Amino acid sequence: MTLNPLLPPQPAPDVVAFDRHELGTILSLYGRMVAAGEWRDYGLSFLRDVAVFSVFRRAAENPLYRIEKRPRLRAAQGMYAVIGMNGQVLRRGHDLRAVLRVLERKLIGPV
Repeated sequence: MTLNPLLPPQPAPDVVAFDRHELGTILSLYGRMVAAGEWRDYGLSFLRDVAVFSVFRRAAENPLYRIEKRPRLRAAQGMYAVIGMNGQVLRRGHDLRAVLRVLERKLIGPV
């Protein structure tokens, strides 16, 4: 694809992304789960309507969980959600830390 120097540059399409604090919160949980041997890989997707942090047990399989940010749902159900492997919404809300608690419970196993 060549750019025409006579035309003004086209703006990049808007995408939804996690900010630095959100990524810090997610990566903190990810690091603890990796240390516990539960998770091994992750993937990031930034689309027009949603940002997704996918968590994998192995690199070549479907994600165990998806942590999604959908700003359009901010006023309704909350823009953060944790979605399981089968597509079921495990938790949704306005506070990322509160939503991620559903995954932190997996760290606290039977003693």
